[in-house]
Amino acid sequence: MQTLKQLLDQRILILDGAMGTMIQRYGLNEQDFRGSLFPDSAVELKGNNDLLCLTAPHLIDEIHRAYLEAGADIIETNSFNANAISMADYRLESQVKEINRAAARIARKAADDYSTPDKPRFVAGSIGPTNKSCSMSPDMENPALRNLDFDTLATAYREQITALIEGSVDLLLIETIFDTLNAKAALFAAQESMKATGRELPVMLSVTVTESGRTLSGQTLEAFLTAVSHAKILSVGLNCSFGAREMKPYLHRLASISPYYISAYPNAGLPNRLGEYDETPASMAAQIKEFIDEGLVNIVGGCCGTTPEHIARYREITQNASPRRPIAKDNRLHICGLEDLVVCPENNFINIGERCNVAGSRKFLRLIHEKNYTEALDIARKQVEAGAQIIDINMDDAMLDARKEMVDFLNLIVSEPDIYRVPVMIDSSEWEVISAGLKCLQGKAIVNSISLKEGEETFLAHAREIKRLGAAVVVMAFDEKGQADTYERKIEVCARAYKLLTEKAGLAPCDIIFDPNVLAIATGIDSHDNYAVDFIRATAWIHENLPGAKVSGGVSNLSFSFRGNNFIREAMHAVFLYHAIRNGLDMAIVNPATSITYDDLPTETLALIEDVVLNRRPDATERLIDFAEKHRGEAVKKENDIDEDRHRQPVADRLKQALVKGISTHLETDLAEAVRQYGSALAVIEQPLMDGMNRVGQLFGDGKMFLPQVVKSARTMKQAVGILQPLIEQENTRNGETSKRGKFIVATVKGDVHDIGKNIVAVILACNNFEVIDLGVMVPAEKIVERAIAEQADFIGLSGLITPSLEEMCHVVSEMEKAGLHTPVIIGGATTSKLHTAVKIAPCYSGAVIHAGDASQNPLIAAQLLNPQTRDEFIRSIRTEQEALRNSLKPVDLVTLSEAERYAPCIDWDTYTAPRPRQMGLHTVPVTVGDIRPFINWRAFFSVWKIGAGYASIADMQGCDHCKAVWLASFPSAERAKAAEAMQLYKEANRLLDTLEAENNTSPQASYLLAEAASYDNIIRLRLPDGDFDIPCLRQQVRKSEANARYYSLSDFIRPANDGKPDYAGLFAITAGNEIQRRIELLRRDGDDYTALLLQSLADRLAEAAAEWLHRQIRREFWGYAPDEPDLDLQSLLSGRYRGIRPAVGYPSLPDHSLFFDWDRALDFSRIGITLTENGAMMPNASVAGLYIAHPDARYFHIGHIDRAFHILGNMASGLSKELFAVAFAGIVALVYAVLARKDYPTASKVLGILALVAGLVLPLTAGASFMMPASGSTAPSSMVVRISGFFVRSEAGKLMAASFLGVSQRRVAAAQVSHGLAPMVTRLCFKRLKSAAFRVIIGREWRRAAEVPAPVVYSRDR
Repeated sequence: MQTLKQLLDQRILILDGAMGTMIQRYGLNEQDFRGSLFPDSAVELKGNNDLLCLTAPHLIDEIHRAYLEAGADIIETNSFNANAISMADYRLESQVKEINRAAARIARKAADDYSTPDKPRFVAGSIGPTNKSCSMSPDMENPALRNLDFDTLATAYREQITALIEGSVDLLLIETIFDTLNAKAALFAAQESMKATGRELPVMLSVTVTESGRTLSGQTLEAFLTAVSHAKILSVGLNCSFGAREMKPYLHRLASISPYYISAYPNAGLPNRLGEYDETPASMAAQIKEFIDEGLVNIVGGCCGTTPEHIARYREITQNASPRRPIAKDNRLHICGLEDLVVCPENNFINIGERCNVAGSRKFLRLIHEKNYTEALDIARKQVEAGAQIIDINMDDAMLDARKEMVDFLNLIVSEPDIYRVPVMIDSSEWEVISAGLKCLQGKAIVNSISLKEGEETFLAHAREIKRLGAAVVVMAFDEKGQADTYERKIEVCARAYKLLTEKAGLAPCDIIFDPNVLAIATGIDSHDNYAVDFIRATAWIHENLPGAKVSGGVSNLSFSFRGNNFIREAMHAVFLYHAIRNGLDMAIVNPATSITYDDLPTETLALIEDVVLNRRPDATERLIDFAEKHRGEAVKKENDIDEDRHRQPVADRLKQALVKGISTHLETDLAEAVRQYGSALAVIEQPLMDGMNRVGQLFGDGKMFLPQVVKSARTMKQAVGILQPLIEQENTRNGETSKRGKFIVATVKGDVHDIGKNIVAVILACNNFEVIDLGVMVPAEKIVERAIAEQADFIGLSGLITPSLEEMCHVVSEMEKAGLHTPVIIGGATTSKLHTAVKIAPCYSGAVIHAGDASQNPLIAAQLLNPQTRDEFIRSIRTEQEALRNSLKPVDLVTLSEAERYAPCIDWDTYTAPRPRQMGLHTVPVTVGDIRPFINWRAFFSVWKIGAGYASIADMQGCDHCKAVWLASFPSAERAKAAEAMQLYKEANRLLDTLEAENNTSPQASYLLAEAASYDNIIRLRLPDGDFDIPCLRQQVRKSEANARYYSLSDFIRPANDGKPDYAGLFAITAGNEIQRRIELLRRDGDDYTALLLQSLADRLAEAAAEWLHRQIRREFWGYAPDEPDLDLQSLLSGRYRGIRPAVGYPSLPDHSLFFDWDRALDFSRIGITLTENGAMMPNASVAGLYIAHPDARYFHIGHIDRAFHILGNMASGLSKELFAVAFAGIVALVYAVLARKDYPTASKVLGILALVAGLVLPLTAGASFMMPASGSTAPSSMVVRISGFFVRSEAGKLMAASFLGVSQRRVAAAQVSHGLAPMVTRLCFKRLKSAAFRVIIGREWRRAAEVPAPVVYSRDR
């Protein structure tokens, strides 16, 4: 009979489905769970499914057999919670062994009964995570607390696993892992159980992740694999949490990095509102088939909600399917905290932070003695922020309980994601401290250190334990003879240790890190002078002779003889590291915040220090000592000197400086001093803080501060106000005063979700001491009016990005007018303009309406409106300017639509063969931040931040700091401050991108559809499986001065339908994703406006970058019409130097936002997490959707103004089918009959009624059809009435007359013309005018639904 591993190489195996779901089908009561064995239990046993192995074994046997009958190759024992930790809830700890043995035996018997030589069946011992966590505190107030420790959990698992092995399971399945430390305890226990029973079993691991793609305890999938890489593992996989569709992107990621077989057993979809699962066997099988077709899996099964019916569907989809081939194991050193770190040449050199060491930092020692863990954690945090990639932690002090302090501090560290994202180095000379520390960490740590000092036996015992606990190890060059201090002794000890570790302890070479001892030089003892040279030589020898091993060292020892002179010490470290790294030093314990680099050192200083480090001359030490004494004053100032300088400044200057620089370090002490000096918190706000904010506003207005700095200043200001808030409230209660300049309500109007501009305005207003009430996005007019009245607001700021928002703003001010408000309204947003505000919005409101072209204008506008001396004159000047703008409007010279069509571009369709897409139909594409990051348009990013696109060239500076300095120096002196700010903004943006790539890498989502297409004049029609999909296209009509000018429509680039040959087009939708949006919202909630704005602007760029990336994939692979397209640089891509176009909805050539509704129907935006507002704005707002056209002549263009009446009937009617005309005509006949049947009407009235019906209904229907249908008339109805009425409206006057018969306003006609066609208008007309139930039945559901679609936008002049 074949082994499990042999089968996995041959085919995809099927795992069974949910046990709990099947048990629920039986509807068991309390007595069923108690059975005859536990009738007198003191606690309720219902819900203890594992207990049924003892009390109702026949039911468990039935379930196993149902899954085996359905085709399962592997069945799981009913033992998910059968451990002492979980059974304690039922007081059944004593039954753990019996439950597991029984569970194994029941499954074993069923599997054996179904096994055949051709299809063997296997039993997996199910081991769940327990209901407790080793890595997370149960008490938010006490993050160091744990209600479960590693040893207790390992003991519980050992009992369970031993019983399962005794019951004859074939393999172990450690599943639904949410905390990797729990899984490591299970792996630890499994090793012990297998050793005790003498049976070696394969081990499967299955992890469950959250929507962030991380485990509940915070690890990435990469880090999870690294953390368990020490164990012998058959497979890893994903289960629970998600349905198959939602699981797929995470499965993609896991399959791309795992050297093991891959399993996947998702839930039957996500639970509905009733907690039930909706995926049917057929729908789930289709999704699992995608896993198989894409080569992602070796084992498939089901979790919550799945049944034998689901599993039975897997037999067909796995038959003859090829299994995934595991990738080769990466033999580089991987270590991890919450995130993975690879030690490799590509990463150059790894910094190990040295400051969390009680032996090396007096401050850290003091904080630990004082139990001041908050500040101690800050030391760790600052090291990570300064660039430490590993944190070294040492608690070895005679006055400390080192084991307890290590455990407590590590428990705190792992509760801080911003710290524990990097790995930890446990540094101790006490083995019990190291062992206890390793049992606190879910990641893969480094032990620092072990050595041969106590002999081989102890050395090997410690090494084996480190391996079992999943860590790498630093090995000191130290043996029974003592410390290796020469080159020869160093390589002798390291070679011996390497042989023992690899051949006897079984350590992977990559997990061995040698420390050949960095010893102090320049001590005055001649034998010490060559210590640095010996270390560097030993480092090179280790890399050449001990394959896979790494080298580390503690650099601060080198300069011990110069303690007290930080300049010399840092300079020595810089020189030593420079030479050691060139010879292969992989990592070292250093201060990551050191400010001196090798290149910083002047030539004279460098020569002196290299003489000492490299032992180049006998008097090197004396010469360096002399130099150090002469230049002691050049050392960096002590912190107390800096503090003394600060306190010499007046407190007002300190606060102003804090606001201008955005620094909050000393806020509390400075504010306390200021309150004492000024007498009240209000006085502090009104004077020094107000002065500081005014200074920020002034610098910003003068262009000497830039938006990122202003946002940081605002954040500091908010912190200051937060500190003073309790005092402010007390003072305001006493005297009823307020310190704010005015109250501002800001909102993004209904239907629009874009808020980055609004948020920038809010920050700048707050920085200028206005009280800001931010109502958020998609705010209805009623709510704005209601809050304006309730808050007695001084100003209202309305923001919008999409064109429908322009009309909504008109509605808002109209509602304000009805409510009798006269509050000034400030209008802003990308699609707004002074002209639109003057022409469309201001006439609707008797109060002042002002357009702010830039965020910085808002406080200046508000200041003039608040000042009684300037208010009236300012409003008068605004109204005069708006009146002048209205009067300046001149008619645009337009050509008629028919003329524009005559001069459409000439495409040679006879010689053109359209490339058929390789992947037709609808697809979703896995996208990562890492994929799209190279496609970010930094020019657009800098434009958003009002810095200027010209500074985006910083993104091209991929070299050293010197290159960046040269770039900075290339700007005129007047622009260097702005360039420096651009450099800082770029750095912070990339740091945030690094975080996104590590934590939300799979947040972006994309889908596309490729289909056969044809053009019907100004319509692009895609032929989809569920019906035709029409895209109405506008055509340019603004008269062009050049001869033979062409007037473009996107439909020009799609082959006409009457040509008879196929053509193709595509749709796409892309979003930066909900995970990034949630992160933005959390940042806002936490008051971090700057990072929220930074992330929002990056999200927009990521969406556009994803669109650029996907279009390249379309051209090269998915459609494949340009498979040999070269790798273009970003500028070439942004310039469109490739074949084909991707016009986005809402952009110049496809400007109608309401088309998003059509795109949604075709692409099902919900597949990638996009929803639409009622006005067609996409959420998340960092989303893009558009059209793919592949013709070589396709180009981008701007529509500009159009004569809407010329477009109305044609674009509306051209999509109508013969069937709809037949329905319409049948309705007319019915209505004529109804009129004629009325005996009480005179004959003349009847005739007039009939003529009116014909004119009002037939004419507009047929006019558009005959005017816009192809000349061949192949799709036009053959009715004589249609032909006559079509002839009647061939003139422009006729078309306008036909439009007038519809009886709707010009605005509504213009709004409806672009995308919704004739059906909604006629339906509304008939519903409103005829009120006929019979007519509604005739028209049918399709037209009624169309009538409910909101009318599209009336475009503003500038769009």
